[in-house]
Amino acid sequence: MHRRLLLIAGLSLLAGCATAAPPIVAPAGSALGELEPLYSASAGREALTIRVSSNGCTKKEDFAFFVETKGDAVTLAFGRKRLDPCKSFAMGHTDLTFSYAELGVAGRTPLFLLNPFYPWTGPGS
Repeated sequence: MHRRLLLIAGLSLLAGCATAAPPIVAPAGSALGELEPLYSASAGREALTIRVSSNGCTKKEDFAFFVETKGDAVTLAFGRKRLDPCKSFAMGHTDLTFSYAELGVAGRTPLFLLNPFYPWTGPGS
């Protein structure tokens, strides 16, 4: 019976690994390697707030962004410069706010985010 449970647990872990999403490559010409998966993004009057995964030490300074303007279209991408070194038992997230001035765009400019969005599956909201 114990061998069967061990086998089922092992196969479950392998299935979870097999379904992990592939990394999303950043736009050509940007200094980013991969785009950071986002749980949410919110455009306010003065700033854009993104929700990203965190082990407890994720800071705004750990992220870089890439902005490209073509005509009226402004595309924006976020990538991590440093991994979060903390060890957290539970899955976590944090909100990072970037002012439009920091991003180099006017406040009422429509933005197109290139980052992939993933649903939050951890505890709480």
